[in-house]
Amino acid sequence: MNYFFESMKLRMVTWWQIPVICYCRPQIIHLDDEYCKLRIPFNWRTRNHVQSMYIGVFTVGADLTGGLLTFRSIRKRKRKVILIFKDFHADFLKRAEGDVHFVCEDGIAIQSLVNTAEETGERQNLPVNIIATVPEISDEPVAKFVLTLSINKK
Repeated sequence: MNYFFESMKLRMVTWWQIPVICYCRPQIIHLDDEYCKLRIPFNWRTRNHVQSMYIGVFTVGADLTGGLLTFRSIRKRKRKVILIFKDFHADFLKRAEGDVHFVCEDGIAIQSLVNTAEETGERQNLPVNIIATVPEISDEPVAKFVLTLSINKK
């Protein structure tokens, strides 16, 4: 499936609401109920002084990957919940010297969390795992992230 239009919609929304995400030019590669995969290109916008991906861009990629899965679950089920990430843990394993792919496979757990928050009306937390790779160089992770998703009924 081609996610061109979803990527364009993402850029338009973020241009108005969160411009730094739009600036990084993320592209959705895959998005369904189970997992999300997106790519952030390695270019003059995302590169640091040592010719690897800037730490802030990694943060944008990890946040957006987990956030897209959560928004999809909320929107699909027409739930009225608010989401935030309450903490962020990152392990940088290698230098990212190419386009970085971010993958989150916690979609089922996120769906369950959204349902629980809606039913109980209480704040719910879930650690969400994101792996970053540079497939054009290697399939080994260049970074691993754990973000604690915190959602509450509106």
